[in-house]
Amino acid sequence: MSKFKLGFIINPIAGIGGSVALKGSDGEGVAEKAISLGAIAKANSRASLALSPLMPYQSDIVIYTANNEMGEDCAQALGFDTQVVYQSKSSQTTANDTELAAKALIDEGVDILLFAGGDGTARNVCAIVGDNFPVLGIPAGCKIHSGVYAVTPKAAGRVVEMMVTRQLVTLTEADVMDIDESLFRQGVVKAKRFGEMQIPKELRYVQAVKSGGKEVDELVLQDIAADIIEQMDDELFVMGSGSTTAFVMEELGIENTLLGVDLVQNQELAANDVTEPELWQAIQDQASGVKLVITLIGGQGHIFGRGNQQLSPRVINAIGIENIIIIATKTKLTELAQKPLIADTGDSDLDQKLCGYLPVTTGYKDQVLYPVASPQ
Repeated sequence: MSKFKLGFIINPIAGIGGSVALKGSDGEGVAEKAISLGAIAKANSRASLALSPLMPYQSDIVIYTANNEMGEDCAQALGFDTQVVYQSKSSQTTANDTELAAKALIDEGVDILLFAGGDGTARNVCAIVGDNFPVLGIPAGCKIHSGVYAVTPKAAGRVVEMMVTRQLVTLTEADVMDIDESLFRQGVVKAKRFGEMQIPKELRYVQAVKSGGKEVDELVLQDIAADIIEQMDDELFVMGSGSTTAFVMEELGIENTLLGVDLVQNQELAANDVTEPELWQAIQDQASGVKLVITLIGGQGHIFGRGNQQLSPRVINAIGIENIIIIATKTKLTELAQKPLIADTGDSDLDQKLCGYLPVTTGYKDQVLYPVASPQ
């Protein structure tokens, strides 16, 4: 039996701006600025997580990829039979490199194209493969609105594992979405559909397109906000991204960073749109305790790992799981159709600690217990 031909592309700078509050990696000079601020690229480590479920099948797989950090280094480090079919000529890869690599892999006749990045990377791949070739995304960007991504890196590997072991995998079409990052950095989400791509239809492992739109049940949100505000004293409150936490900030009359992390103390603004290093330092300097207020991504259920990379494993561990306050309306939880919340922090030990049932504040003095799953 011939070996499974796995196409593999990594956008090495995907998501690099997340931890330093740049909201992405798209745009001229953004990656360089992120690196100057101390950001560390994590796309390769997330791609390694995706390949980990395939380790037992190395003798059955050949990985076709691009050179160096675009896939070769990751695949070879894990011991896979690796064939380089595209050579990037620049030290920092571009969207054009992603597109040329995708074309080379399609021409090679791979069985599926597995790529690590964000919505911009999905757009680049879509521009080449269209909707008639199977692909699957490994989530590594700051913004993941597209339905072509697995819910976690390991989930992407699980789907490919099903194909390698010759299980029946249904194919379906999923939307490729992206937003204007220049507006995104100003707190404005403007998503646009750019096409469709063909993906394996395994609902346990592949995410839904991110739900958009503003919560309309204002009375419920007011109750949630009242509950959180009543708790605010001299402790430092770290306010995560999202429309539900934004409503709490609006009720406080404080300027809010919709797609960033803000700090509040004694019901007053301490800092706007902090980076991961700034957040870490603020926690170290805080003597009276720290609370973290987060919400979930509608339609997907992620509480960590999407759009809030400032909340790094060291930050979450320093705050303590017992000091995490999850807020959401019951409508938002119901829309998950009993799927668990997902903690994809990038630290498997921390993900396991978060696994189980956590309280979710759904109103004033009103909580429900809801399951949180570690990445698969």
